[in-house]
Amino acid sequence: MNKENKKILHHLYIELVKLQKEVISSELKLLVILEGRDTAGKDGTIKRIIKHLSPRDTRVVALNKPSERQEHLWYFQRYANHLPASGEFVLFNRSWYNRAGVEKVMGFCTPKEYKSFFGEVESFEKMLVDAGFIILKYYLDISREEQEKRLKARETDPLKQWKISPIDTKALHHWKDYSEARNEMLLKTNFRHSPWFVVNAEEKDDAHIALITHLLKSVKYHGKKEKLLADDTGLVYPATPENIREKSY
Repeated sequence: MNKENKKILHHLYIELVKLQKEVISSELKLLVILEGRDTAGKDGTIKRIIKHLSPRDTRVVALNKPSERQEHLWYFQRYANHLPASGEFVLFNRSWYNRAGVEKVMGFCTPKEYKSFFGEVESFEKMLVDAGFIILKYYLDISREEQEKRLKARETDPLKQWKISPIDTKALHHWKDYSEARNEMLLKTNFRHSPWFVVNAEEKDDAHIALITHLLKSVKYHGKKEKLLADDTGLVYPATPENIREKSY
């Protein structure tokens, strides 16, 4: 990371601490959902966001494969158990949108379950918003070439071995399928009360700065430095049909 980006991140970290103070003092329920292609940088983005935040008031949720019992629950039930309480900031590293992505592409859900998801998710999120939850949804997108490069890096980097999974190894093979599933998900679930934003994550450092800046712009808090957040690199954009058609990989 260059010196300029380090300087910008330092100031953004200060703003994130201000934001958390607001979440705690005003008893907000802040939920950030991060979805995206395999290797798009969800883990790294989350690490950047929470780096200087209070571990008592910040939680990262990254659920494993559902247990046999969980497979018999209402689909949203196991996710609902991890929603933020008042004064908490929770980040979902993948979420209930697994059903519209990995589960759809890999055949882990039935066509009926997939269809039912779209019939329920709008009401579910509307219920959360009406109950006072602040929901921000980000989809991290990268090119096929960049994904292949990052997958190969995981194979050779001993510090990234834990990131390799059977699903990852099939990501490139199902590139088109994931693209189609992504587009359908974004178009069908870009709700007014909980819209999607796509993040061009080709360059990790720039993507981190752009996403954190957008997050800070999206939530009201005391002492916000508007000038610091004024720059718009265009790396984060609304998931409109035009943007999905023209900007998606």
